[in-house]
Amino acid sequence: MNQNYPSSNPGTPTPEGSGQRAIPRRIPVETRATTSTVTYTLMGITIFVFLLQMGSEFMTGVDYPALIGMKVNELIIQGQLWRLITPVFLHGSIFHIGFNMYALFIFGPGLERQYGHGRFLALYLLAGFAGNVFSFLFSPPPSLGASTAVFGLLGAEGIFFYRNREIYGKIGQRALINIIVVAGINLVIGLSPGIDNWGHIGGLIGGAIFAWFGGPLYRMEGISPFVRVVDVRQTGEVILAGVGDFSLFALLAAINIYLSGGFG
Repeated sequence: MNQNYPSSNPGTPTPEGSGQRAIPRRIPVETRATTSTVTYTLMGITIFVFLLQMGSEFMTGVDYPALIGMKVNELIIQGQLWRLITPVFLHGSIFHIGFNMYALFIFGPGLERQYGHGRFLALYLLAGFAGNVFSFLFSPPPSLGASTAVFGLLGAEGIFFYRNREIYGKIGQRALINIIVVAGINLVIGLSPGIDNWGHIGGLIGGAIFAWFGGPLYRMEGISPFVRVVDVRQTGEVILAGVGDFSLFALLAAINIYLSGGFG
């Protein structure tokens, strides 16, 4: 979850993943990565930052990393634009980071295998940025948390199965239904006080946009029995999807800053 700060609400658990992926008839599938390096690196960085937060609060009584990096609308309007991405690496409690890292652990490795390391990192950061922009637009309280990005992964997972529904068949249909239910439940829970649901919605939209225009698009190639499933998405399409996704939400943020009288 993306948590308004400060808050006594520790977070919202994201139910377990969308099921084991499998291709009918065991047709070989091309994957972009065989390891989950980016997923575990993101988890490591986030946990390290949280340790810095705990150390800062223990030694000084002030959580300086959160003070410097969490989303604060008034400071963004004054020009501290890094606050539209740094909240992804900050958390308000051990329960808060625990639930978000658990969700990243569930959804991250599978998506990273399909997307590849670079494209998965772009997905995570773009979703986090989109979620914080939506929070900046529609949610006045300060907030922090990785769930903007996690909801982006959830949206991307749904788009992945929808765009590749001919390949995954009934398995993909069940997975897609499960993802929709998971997203719906968590968005309803996000209506509770202390939770920045606008951040969740923005992350979901940002991740879904990038996944639709830049995510894996599978096609079968070859002649039976030498058939395999390959990702036909071109690198140029991925770059355009990333630039377009970022530009859309950056424009929304810029308009809000201008209307609020920011930068002078």
